[in-house]
Amino acid sequence: MIEVKEITKIYAATGGMLGQKPVKALRGVSLTLADGEAISLIGESGCGKTTLGRIMAGLEASTSGDLVFDGTALSTLSPRERHAKFQQVQLIQQDPYGALNPARPLGEALADPLRLQAKRLGKDASWVQMRAKELLQLVGLDPANTLYKYPHNLSGGQRQRFVIARALTVEPKVLVADEAVSMIDVSLRLGILSLLSDLRSRLGISVVFITHDVAAARYVAPKGTVCVIYRGEIVEYGATDAIIASPVHPYTQALLSAMPVLRGLEEPGPDRYIPAQDLDLRLDDEGGCLFRARCRFATDRCAQEHPPLLTVDEGRRLHACFYPEARHVVAVPIEGASL
Repeated sequence: MIEVKEITKIYAATGGMLGQKPVKALRGVSLTLADGEAISLIGESGCGKTTLGRIMAGLEASTSGDLVFDGTALSTLSPRERHAKFQQVQLIQQDPYGALNPARPLGEALADPLRLQAKRLGKDASWVQMRAKELLQLVGLDPANTLYKYPHNLSGGQRQRFVIARALTVEPKVLVADEAVSMIDVSLRLGILSLLSDLRSRLGISVVFITHDVAAARYVAPKGTVCVIYRGEIVEYGATDAIIASPVHPYTQALLSAMPVLRGLEEPGPDRYIPAQDLDLRLDDEGGCLFRARCRFATDRCAQEHPPLLTVDEGRRLHACFYPEARHVVAVPIEGASL
Protein backbone atom coordinates (compact mmCIF):
# COMPACT_ATOMS: atom_id res chain seq x y z
CA MET A 1 0.00 0.00 0.00
CA ILE A 2 2.77 2.44 0.95
CA GLU A 3 6.26 2.34 -0.48
CA VAL A 4 9.00 4.50 1.04
CA LYS A 5 11.60 5.18 -1.65
CA GLU A 6 15.05 6.50 -0.73
CA ILE A 7 13.75 8.99 1.83
CA THR A 8 16.32 11.37 3.27
CA LYS A 9 15.81 14.11 5.84
CA ILE A 10 18.46 16.70 6.69
CA TYR A 11 17.88 19.36 9.32
CA ALA A 12 19.75 22.65 9.05
CA ALA A 13 22.48 23.45 11.57
CA THR A 14 21.22 25.12 14.75
CA GLY A 15 24.39 25.17 16.87
CA GLY A 16 24.48 23.38 20.22
CA MET A 17 26.34 20.14 20.83
CA LEU A 18 26.57 19.34 17.12
CA GLY A 19 28.17 22.66 16.24
CA GLN A 20 27.33 23.90 12.76
CA LYS A 21 26.95 20.51 11.12
CA PRO A 22 23.56 19.67 9.57
CA VAL A 23 21.75 16.73 11.14
CA LYS A 24 21.17 13.78 8.84
CA ALA A 25 18.05 12.26 10.37
CA LEU A 26 17.34 9.82 7.51
CA ARG A 27 19.79 8.52 4.90
CA GLY A 28 18.03 6.95 1.93
CA VAL A 29 15.49 4.76 3.78
CA SER A 30 13.35 2.41 1.67
CA LEU A 31 10.66 0.00 2.86
CA THR A 32 7.23 -1.31 1.92
CA LEU A 33 4.04 -1.50 4.00
CA ALA A 34 1.35 -3.81 2.62
CA ASP A 35 -2.38 -3.72 3.35
CA GLY A 36 -3.05 -5.05 6.85
CA GLU A 37 0.65 -5.49 7.62
CA ALA A 38 2.36 -4.49 10.85
CA ILE A 39 5.90 -3.16 10.71
CA SER A 40 7.95 -2.12 13.74
CA LEU A 41 10.60 0.59 13.48
CA ILE A 42 13.03 -0.02 16.31
CA GLY A 43 16.14 1.77 17.47
CA GLU A 44 17.46 3.97 20.25
CA SER A 45 16.52 7.63 20.69
CA GLY A 46 17.82 9.80 17.87
CA CYS A 47 17.96 7.05 15.24
CA GLY A 48 15.34 8.70 12.99
CA LYS A 49 12.39 6.36 13.48
CA THR A 50 10.00 9.10 14.63
CA THR A 51 11.06 11.35 11.75
CA LEU A 52 10.25 8.55 9.30
CA GLY A 53 6.84 8.02 10.91
CA ARG A 54 6.01 11.73 10.70
CA ILE A 55 7.00 11.83 7.05
CA MET A 56 4.77 8.83 6.33
CA ALA A 57 1.91 10.66 8.08
CA GLY A 58 2.50 13.86 6.11
CA LEU A 59 3.52 15.92 9.13
CA GLU A 60 7.01 16.57 7.79
CA ALA A 61 8.45 16.87 4.31
CA SER A 62 11.44 14.79 3.25
CA THR A 63 14.57 16.40 1.86
CA SER A 64 14.63 13.90 -1.02
CA GLY A 65 12.99 10.65 -1.99
CA ASP A 66 9.32 9.90 -2.45
CA LEU A 67 6.29 8.13 -0.98
CA VAL A 68 4.16 5.89 -3.19
CA PHE A 69 0.52 5.31 -2.16
CA ASP A 70 -1.25 2.46 -3.97
CA GLY A 71 1.14 2.78 -6.89
CA THR A 72 0.90 6.58 -7.15
CA ALA A 73 3.93 8.71 -6.30
CA LEU A 74 2.96 11.67 -4.12
CA SER A 75 5.40 13.91 -5.97
CA THR A 76 3.13 13.67 -9.02
CA LEU A 77 0.01 14.83 -7.15
CA SER A 78 -1.38 18.28 -6.38
CA PRO A 79 -1.41 19.51 -2.75
CA ARG A 80 -5.15 18.72 -2.49
CA GLU A 81 -4.61 15.19 -3.79
CA ARG A 82 -1.67 14.64 -1.42
CA HIS A 83 -3.82 15.81 1.49
CA ALA A 84 -6.46 13.21 0.62
CA LYS A 85 -3.81 10.49 0.56
CA PHE A 86 -2.32 11.53 3.90
CA GLN A 87 -5.78 11.37 5.51
CA GLN A 88 -5.42 7.61 5.16
CA VAL A 89 -2.46 7.70 7.58
CA GLN A 90 -3.07 8.84 11.14
CA LEU A 91 -0.49 9.39 13.88
CA ILE A 92 -0.95 8.21 17.48
CA GLN A 93 1.17 10.59 19.52
CA GLN A 94 3.62 9.51 22.19
CA ASP A 95 2.18 11.88 24.82
CA PRO A 96 -1.62 11.41 24.97
CA TYR A 97 -2.08 14.32 27.38
CA GLY A 98 -0.10 16.77 25.25
CA ALA A 99 -2.09 15.68 22.18
CA LEU A 100 -5.39 16.86 23.74
CA ASN A 101 -6.63 20.36 24.51
CA PRO A 102 -7.02 20.41 28.33
CA ALA A 103 -9.69 23.13 28.10
CA ARG A 104 -12.10 21.23 25.85
CA PRO A 105 -14.41 18.33 26.72
CA LEU A 106 -13.41 15.05 25.13
CA GLY A 107 -16.73 14.83 23.32
CA GLU A 108 -15.93 18.02 21.42
CA ALA A 109 -12.43 16.84 20.56
CA LEU A 110 -13.93 13.69 19.06
CA ALA A 111 -16.84 15.46 17.35
CA ASP A 112 -14.72 17.95 15.37
CA PRO A 113 -13.30 15.46 12.82
CA LEU A 114 -16.60 13.55 12.80
CA ARG A 115 -18.48 16.69 11.74
CA LEU A 116 -16.17 17.02 8.77
CA GLN A 117 -16.85 13.38 7.93
CA ALA A 118 -20.59 13.94 8.30
CA LYS A 119 -20.49 16.92 5.93
CA ARG A 120 -18.61 14.88 3.34
CA LEU A 121 -20.96 11.90 3.67
CA GLY A 122 -24.18 13.92 3.94
CA LYS A 123 -24.93 12.81 7.51
CA ASP A 124 -26.64 14.76 10.31
CA ALA A 125 -25.72 15.50 13.94
CA SER A 126 -27.25 12.26 15.20
CA TRP A 127 -24.75 10.32 13.07
CA VAL A 128 -21.88 12.23 14.73
CA GLN A 129 -23.11 11.25 18.20
CA MET A 130 -23.69 7.64 17.18
CA ARG A 131 -20.26 7.34 15.53
CA ALA A 132 -18.51 8.89 18.55
CA LYS A 133 -20.06 6.29 20.83
CA GLU A 134 -19.11 3.47 18.43
CA LEU A 135 -15.48 4.57 18.32
CA LEU A 136 -15.19 4.85 22.09
CA GLN A 137 -16.68 1.38 22.54
CA LEU A 138 -14.29 0.07 19.88
CA VAL A 139 -11.26 1.16 21.94
CA GLY A 140 -12.69 -0.07 25.23
CA LEU A 141 -14.06 3.19 26.71
CA ASP A 142 -17.52 3.80 28.14
CA PRO A 143 -19.13 6.69 26.18
CA ALA A 144 -21.31 7.73 29.11
CA ASN A 145 -18.26 8.20 31.32
CA THR A 146 -16.00 9.75 28.68
CA LEU A 147 -17.75 12.23 26.36
CA TYR A 148 -18.37 14.91 29.00
CA LYS A 149 -15.05 14.64 30.78
CA TYR A 150 -11.82 16.59 30.26
CA PRO A 151 -8.41 15.01 29.50
CA HIS A 152 -7.21 15.35 33.10
CA ASN A 153 -10.17 13.24 34.28
CA LEU A 154 -8.84 10.16 32.47
CA SER A 155 -5.95 7.87 33.41
CA GLY A 156 -2.93 7.60 31.13
CA GLY A 157 -4.20 4.41 29.54
CA GLN A 158 -7.66 5.88 28.97
CA ARG A 159 -6.18 9.00 27.37
CA GLN A 160 -4.14 6.84 24.99
CA ARG A 161 -7.26 4.84 24.05
CA PHE A 162 -9.09 8.11 23.39
CA VAL A 163 -6.27 9.37 21.14
CA ILE A 164 -6.54 6.11 19.19
CA ALA A 165 -10.32 6.59 18.87
CA ARG A 166 -9.77 10.10 17.53
CA ALA A 167 -7.32 8.77 14.96
CA LEU A 168 -9.98 6.33 13.77
CA THR A 169 -12.57 9.06 13.08
CA VAL A 170 -11.43 9.47 9.45
CA GLU A 171 -11.37 5.70 8.89
CA PRO A 172 -7.64 5.50 8.09
CA LYS A 173 -5.89 2.62 6.40
CA VAL A 174 -2.68 3.08 8.40
CA LEU A 175 -1.98 3.92 12.05
CA VAL A 176 1.48 5.24 12.94
CA ALA A 177 1.94 4.57 16.67
CA ASP A 178 4.88 6.67 17.90
CA GLU A 179 6.09 5.13 21.18
CA ALA A 180 2.41 4.64 22.05
CA VAL A 181 3.11 2.92 25.38
CA SER A 182 6.28 4.64 26.57
CA MET A 183 4.44 7.17 28.77
CA ILE A 184 1.92 4.69 30.19
CA ASP A 185 2.23 2.74 33.41
CA VAL A 186 3.73 -0.69 32.88
CA SER A 187 0.56 -2.38 34.12
CA LEU A 188 -1.46 -0.70 31.33
CA ARG A 189 0.89 -1.25 28.39
CA LEU A 190 -0.31 -4.71 27.51
CA GLY A 191 -3.87 -3.41 27.11
CA ILE A 192 -2.82 -0.77 24.56
CA LEU A 193 -0.65 -3.24 22.66
CA SER A 194 -3.54 -5.72 22.58
CA LEU A 195 -5.85 -2.97 21.32
CA LEU A 196 -3.53 -2.13 18.41
CA SER A 197 -3.25 -5.81 17.50
CA ASP A 198 -7.04 -6.20 17.74
CA LEU A 199 -7.72 -3.16 15.54
CA ARG A 200 -5.37 -4.55 12.94
CA SER A 201 -7.22 -7.87 12.80
CA ARG A 202 -10.77 -6.47 13.07
CA LEU A 203 -10.47 -3.46 10.76
CA GLY A 204 -7.67 -4.60 8.46
CA ILE A 205 -5.62 -1.53 9.34
CA SER A 206 -1.88 -1.48 8.72
CA VAL A 207 0.22 -0.50 11.75
CA VAL A 208 3.60 1.24 11.85
CA PHE A 209 4.81 0.74 15.43
CA ILE A 210 7.69 2.98 16.49
CA THR A 211 9.54 1.77 19.57
CA HIS A 212 12.85 0.93 21.22
CA ASP A 213 11.30 -2.03 23.01
CA VAL A 214 11.87 -5.23 21.02
CA ALA A 215 9.40 -7.20 23.15
CA ALA A 216 6.62 -4.68 22.47
CA ALA A 217 7.46 -4.73 18.77
CA ARG A 218 7.03 -8.47 18.65
CA TYR A 219 3.72 -8.32 20.53
CA VAL A 220 2.21 -5.87 18.03
CA ALA A 221 3.66 -7.58 14.95
CA PRO A 222 4.23 -11.28 15.78
CA LYS A 223 3.94 -12.20 12.09
CA GLY A 224 4.97 -8.82 10.78
CA THR A 225 8.23 -7.12 9.95
CA VAL A 226 10.96 -5.45 11.97
CA CYS A 227 13.02 -2.61 10.57
CA VAL A 228 16.09 -1.78 12.66
CA ILE A 229 17.26 1.81 12.14
CA TYR A 230 20.60 3.24 13.24
CA ARG A 231 21.55 6.89 12.69
CA GLY A 232 19.01 7.29 9.93
CA GLU A 233 19.64 4.16 7.90
CA ILE A 234 18.28 0.62 7.92
CA VAL A 235 20.81 -1.90 9.22
CA GLU A 236 18.55 -4.97 9.44
CA TYR A 237 15.12 -5.72 8.00
CA GLY A 238 13.02 -8.86 7.96
CA ALA A 239 10.41 -11.06 9.63
CA THR A 240 9.94 -10.25 13.32
CA ASP A 241 10.50 -13.70 14.80
CA ALA A 242 13.46 -14.44 12.50
CA ILE A 243 15.32 -11.30 13.57
CA ILE A 244 14.58 -11.80 17.27
CA ALA A 245 15.63 -15.45 17.17
CA SER A 246 18.74 -14.90 15.05
CA PRO A 247 20.02 -11.30 14.94
CA VAL A 248 22.83 -10.57 12.51
CA HIS A 249 23.82 -6.92 12.82
CA PRO A 250 25.74 -6.02 16.03
CA TYR A 251 23.35 -3.12 16.64
CA THR A 252 20.35 -5.46 16.53
CA GLN A 253 22.19 -7.74 18.95
CA ALA A 254 22.71 -4.77 21.28
CA LEU A 255 18.99 -3.91 21.20
CA LEU A 256 18.11 -7.52 21.99
CA SER A 257 20.67 -7.59 24.79
CA ALA A 258 18.81 -4.74 26.50
CA MET A 259 15.65 -6.85 26.65
CA PRO A 260 14.92 -8.30 30.09
CA VAL A 261 14.83 -12.11 30.17
CA LEU A 262 13.45 -14.09 33.08
CA ARG A 263 16.29 -16.29 34.36
CA GLY A 264 15.08 -17.34 37.82
CA LEU A 265 18.02 -17.37 40.21
CA GLU A 266 20.65 -17.56 37.48
CA GLU A 267 23.13 -14.75 37.07
CA PRO A 268 23.12 -12.92 33.71
CA GLY A 269 25.39 -14.87 31.41
CA PRO A 270 27.91 -13.68 28.82
CA ASP A 271 25.33 -13.83 26.03
CA ARG A 272 24.86 -10.07 25.91
CA TYR A 273 26.34 -7.66 23.40
CA ILE A 274 27.21 -4.29 24.91
CA PRO A 275 28.35 -1.54 22.49
CA ALA A 276 31.89 -0.33 23.01
CA GLN A 277 30.68 3.22 23.75
CA ASP A 278 27.55 5.37 23.92
CA LEU A 279 25.99 7.02 20.88
CA ASP A 280 27.85 10.17 19.87
CA LEU A 281 26.35 12.08 16.93
CA ARG A 282 29.49 14.21 16.68
CA LEU A 283 31.53 11.31 15.35
CA ASP A 284 32.49 11.35 11.69
CA ASP A 285 29.72 9.76 9.63
CA GLU A 286 31.39 9.72 6.22
CA GLY A 287 33.10 6.90 4.40
CA GLY A 288 32.55 3.86 6.58
CA CYS A 289 30.08 1.94 8.71
CA LEU A 290 28.16 4.29 11.00
CA PHE A 291 28.29 1.75 13.83
CA ARG A 292 32.04 1.07 13.63
CA ALA A 293 33.06 3.22 16.63
CA ARG A 294 30.72 1.20 18.88
CA CYS A 295 31.26 -2.22 17.31
CA ARG A 296 33.57 -4.82 18.88
CA PHE A 297 33.95 -6.58 15.53
CA ALA A 298 34.98 -3.52 13.46
CA THR A 299 38.04 -3.78 11.19
CA ASP A 300 39.88 -1.42 8.87
CA ARG A 301 37.41 -2.33 6.15
CA CYS A 302 34.55 -1.01 8.28
CA ALA A 303 36.31 2.36 8.53
CA GLN A 304 36.96 2.59 4.79
CA GLU A 305 33.81 1.13 3.21
CA HIS A 306 30.14 1.66 3.85
CA PRO A 307 28.36 -1.72 4.10
CA PRO A 308 25.48 -2.04 1.62
CA LEU A 309 22.10 -3.42 2.59
CA LEU A 310 22.37 -7.01 1.36
CA THR A 311 19.55 -9.47 0.75
CA VAL A 312 20.03 -12.86 2.42
CA ASP A 313 17.97 -15.93 3.37
CA GLU A 314 16.39 -16.09 -0.08
CA GLY A 315 15.13 -12.52 0.14
CA ARG A 316 13.53 -12.86 3.57
CA ARG A 317 16.06 -10.65 5.35
CA LEU A 318 18.31 -7.69 4.66
CA HIS A 319 21.31 -6.58 6.70
CA ALA A 320 24.20 -4.12 6.41
CA CYS A 321 27.22 -5.81 7.98
CA PHE A 322 30.49 -7.09 6.51
CA TYR A 323 30.82 -9.80 9.16
CA PRO A 324 27.36 -11.30 9.80
CA GLU A 325 28.99 -14.52 11.05
CA ALA A 326 30.71 -12.70 13.95
CA ARG A 327 27.78 -13.23 16.29
CA HIS A 328 28.36 -12.55 19.95
CA VAL A 329 24.90 -12.77 21.47
CA VAL A 330 23.02 -16.01 21.97
CA ALA A 331 19.51 -15.94 20.52
CA VAL A 332 17.03 -14.59 23.06
CA PRO A 333 14.29 -17.12 23.87
CA ILE A 334 11.14 -15.58 22.41
CA GLU A 335 8.97 -16.96 25.19
CA GLY A 336 11.28 -15.34 27.74
CA ALA A 337 10.79 -11.83 26.45
CA SER A 338 9.20 -9.60 29.07
CA LEU A 339 7.01 -6.58 28.51
